[in-house]
Amino acid sequence: MAEQKDITVRAKTREGRGKNDARRARVAGMVPVTVYGGEGGTVAALAPLRDLAAILRSESGRNTIFTLDIEGVGSSEVMFHERQVDPIRGRLIHADFTRLVKGQKIEVTVPLHLTGEPAGVREEQGVLEQIIRELEIRCEPREIPDVINVDVSHLGVHDVIHISDIQIDERIEILTPADTVIATVGIVKEEVAAPVVEVEGAAEPEVIGKGKKEDEEGGEPEKGKKE
Repeated sequence: MAEQKDITVRAKTREGRGKNDARRARVAGMVPVTVYGGEGGTVAALAPLRDLAAILRSESGRNTIFTLDIEGVGSSEVMFHERQVDPIRGRLIHADFTRLVKGQKIEVTVPLHLTGEPAGVREEQGVLEQIIRELEIRCEPREIPDVINVDVSHLGVHDVIHISDIQIDERIEILTPADTVIATVGIVKEEVAAPVVEVEGAAEPEVIGKGKKEDEEGGEPEKGKKE
């Protein structure tokens, strides 16, 4: 379950809102963030990249509950809601945080792990294929599981497991459609090369020779003939 970590990230309000201001902040090791929801209004701030990166690398990752203390505004328990990462450098460049309110449910995404070796893989040389790797759920912040495990050891060849087959705590509501396929066991068929069939009496391929040109009537060219 997602638990509140003993983490406090200290931030400061963001004055400039332009691209150049954001670029200068990132050069200084700060990340532009937006905080909203709960009992306060929307606040734009700057938070240290090293602190946010450490949270994302933790076991609970983006579902970590931590305290954000914004200078001149106050502190709130928050979680990551959205984040933007530089596709080239893999560096966090913007984040949105949601304030948490006791008793209020939130929607989050959690990892989905398959456990066990399917019977179809073990006994029939099948191949397990995982279709989805995350679930959308709704629950109170402290009820968020770090991961949802699904046992697939009973699956035979061509068997399928759906979202509706998941057994989960009743305090957690799964938002992903119930008929969504989670995993299946298939068979990999080896391709057999078609045999080469030889046909009797097949004509030999025409050979284009490099000899002297025959005359128009198909005979040998006359020797010594003058024009």
